[in-house]
Amino acid sequence: MESKKVNLIKSKKSSYIIPLVLIVLFIGIYAFFFNNTSVKQTNVMTASPKEYEPEIMKSDEEWRTLLTPNQYYILREKGTDQPYTATEMLNEKRKGTYVTADCNEPVFRSEAKFESGTGWPSFYEPINKDAIVEITDSSFGTTRTEIVGRKCGGHLGHVFTDGPKPSGLRYCINATALKFIPDEE
Repeated sequence: MESKKVNLIKSKKSSYIIPLVLIVLFIGIYAFFFNNTSVKQTNVMTASPKEYEPEIMKSDEEWRTLLTPNQYYILREKGTDQPYTATEMLNEKRKGTYVTADCNEPVFRSEAKFESGTGWPSFYEPINKDAIVEITDSSFGTTRTEIVGRKCGGHLGHVFTDGPKPSGLRYCINATALKFIPDEE
């Protein structure tokens, strides 16, 4: 009688494995085909890493003298801020313009900023179509769309398709790559 009970329990457990595997497989296929984070837009310049050349070119030594070590890491070496570490930038509520920390190039307006819950400043659109360049990023075994400042080519972050209306986009930006300039009142 005990062995029948054990076999019955084992068969019930194994009956859950196949549907669970199928669900996980379905989610993976759905994410791959229907929720790809690579973004194709017509309102900003899109380029491959080999096609894009910034307007302002400087040597690594010149950038190191102009930027803090953390800014250099983010902007020039394509680093990433730790989430929720730039609380002053995350909590900034004043009206103003976000500019790149390397060239002071205007890239986002405060009106397009929103709380994404990701720990990084997020925007649903750039200040204008000429402010940024989208570059295909195939690092870390996935394809994403990297955002760089048009003038200096500094790495700002990535854009994803899970943002709010009107664009449906989420420009997830490293706070270290930005400076905030408040509007004069």
